[in-house]
Amino acid sequence: MRRKDREVTRREDLLEMIARFKVCRLGLWDGREVYVVPLNFGYEERDGSLNLFFHCAREGRKLDILQSRPEVSFEMDGDHALMEADTPCGYSYAYGCVMGRGVVEFLREDGEKMHALNRIMLHQTGRNAAFTPGMVRAVCVLRLRVESVSGKLHMCPEPPPAC
Repeated sequence: MRRKDREVTRREDLLEMIARFKVCRLGLWDGREVYVVPLNFGYEERDGSLNLFFHCAREGRKLDILQSRPEVSFEMDGDHALMEADTPCGYSYAYGCVMGRGVVEFLREDGEKMHALNRIMLHQTGRNAAFTPGMVRAVCVLRLRVESVSGKLHMCPEPPPAC
């Protein structure tokens, strides 16, 4: 990372950032081109392992690629704010981002799928939800086992009101 002063190294800080962000972009490789898709997500850290959870339709380009190439990269970002200045070169932008890579698994068992769907609902809404077996079987549920993760944070200096 070029800007070491913006690197986020503490695991707790990375998890706090993930907790604030609501959209995760997956970068998939189909053998010819990179396909990037934004997804709402949920997450869970257990015993030092980070998992991201996604749900989607049961067919489509994303799933076709993941069937043959489950290795992915991911990115999520937030905390956006323009930091104005008197000159164009003085402008900057506040942001936080989390990036990494891992392997996607298709969850097949209803119990696993229900757990993942509840992690998504909890992250997106702050509440758990009641899913019927029919609801669970109507969607595809994915788990991304994160193998590496890094973060970067450029915060607004205190106290500019525009930030």
